[in-house]
Parts: sequence; C-alpha cells; structure tokens
Amino acid sequence: MTTQKKQPPTWRQMHLDTTPEAEAVLFKLLRAAPTWKKWRRMEDMNRTTRLLAVIGLRRRYPQATEEEIRRRLADLILGPELAERVYGPLYIESRS
Repeated sequence: MTTQKKQPPTWRQMHLDTTPEAEAVLFKLLRAAPTWKKWRRMEDMNRTTRLLAVIGLRRRYPQATEEEIRRRLADLILGPELAERVYGPLYIESRS
C-alpha cells in the first residue's frame, strides 16, 4: 500500500473569487516588478509570518519567558530535532 503526500492547494483553489482577467493583470504586474520590490515583498511576508507565529506561541504559552518563546519559534521554523541540536533542549521553567 502506497501513501501519497497531500498536495498543497493550487493558486486557483486558493483564489476562487479572483476572475481570470484580474489574475492575468496581477501576474503581469508581478512579472514586471523590479527584483528589489519582489525581495522587499518577500521580506515583509516573512516578517509577518514570524510575527503571527510569535503571537500564536504567546497565546498558547502565556506564562512563557521571551527565551522560551524564541526557542519554541525555533521548533516551528527548524523542526524540533534540528532546533534541539542547534539551541539545546527546550527548558521550561516551573511556574507556580
């Protein structure tokens, strides 16, 4: 029995409310954008993603120290095994 990995949704599946004409304009603008603008947009998206991840971690672990939040963020970004190899084990201070 073979198991197939679940494929991420396609652009079309994620943008059902976008008409093909609007999509064509968007892609034309994206292709025409200078490289620096594409890099800036990617940097902004990465920053936003990291911020949302930290907000989620703070909600899940309201008593966590900043150090613990950073370490848990490393788990999300690198995966638990690599994060532990790079930063050491996740120490959770006892909370009373």
